[in-house]
Amino acid sequence: MKILVIGRGGQLAWELRRTLACFGEVVALDRRTVPVLDLAEPGGVAAAVRSVRPDLIVNAAAYTAVDRAEQETGSAWRVNAEGPAVLAVEAARLGAGLIHYSTDYVFPGDGSAPYREDHPVGPRNVYGRSKLAGEAAIVESGAAHLILRTAWVYGLRGQNFLRTMLRLMAEREVVRVIDDQFGTPTWVRMIAEATAILVARSLRSGTADLAEAGGIYHLTCRGQTSWYGFACAIREQAVAAGLLSDTAARVEPIPTSEYPTPAKRPAYSVLDLSKLEARFGIVPPVWDQALELCLADLASR
Repeated sequence: MKILVIGRGGQLAWELRRTLACFGEVVALDRRTVPVLDLAEPGGVAAAVRSVRPDLIVNAAAYTAVDRAEQETGSAWRVNAEGPAVLAVEAARLGAGLIHYSTDYVFPGDGSAPYREDHPVGPRNVYGRSKLAGEAAIVESGAAHLILRTAWVYGLRGQNFLRTMLRLMAEREVVRVIDDQFGTPTWVRMIAEATAILVARSLRSGTADLAEAGGIYHLTCRGQTSWYGFACAIREQAVAAGLLSDTAARVEPIPTSEYPTPAKRPAYSVLDLSKLEARFGIVPPVWDQALELCLADLASR
């Protein structure tokens, strides 16, 4: 099986290249490779896909600069909506499966119970709207697909909350973090490993057949916390792992009103995972357990 992973240099694509390698040839492309595959230039996406002729396309690329998207609407829309639409059309033309990652930000965040896949959507910012448009384009294409909504993704590469907190805690005396937005921190490696399980369970005659179990699923770690709770756990576990000294910056909670941003965030965006468990038997780890494993990996290096 030939697998095309899009977003070669990103934190999720990096992990997917490892977890999917046992299924066949993995070809990872982005705007720096030959052939070039840049979702910001949808006109060239089809040619790149046709040159590879994959059996499975895994789209790990996205425009994730949530605040900048408020000004760069066109760029966000091309990468998150128009590019995936082309991928879906090409997947359908080739008879290939498509795995695509979306976000908790498709929901309005005004609830208090985890969102199911069929809950009414209502994104509050350009980023969320562009990701929702990408979902719709894939569904409408007729391609065999899995859309995996995830949230609060972090890892040891790229720009993410974990790496920012470790740096700030080593540099400052105090780090002030929002305590009234709730979600689920999700280790990027867990997403990649769960994706490999999904591929393994969809294999038919050496090819990933996503038609039977296709659709939208939620894929995060379990449990919930605030950004402040996440930051406190990072500090505590990083000190225990020897990654920070016990004199690292203390963490102070603040309300969203004290940290205004161009893009509005959902106040509550925890995702219900019961559909994923019922269909595939996948039970992700609790978020703080996954964080402990991630930091242990960092400490071992």
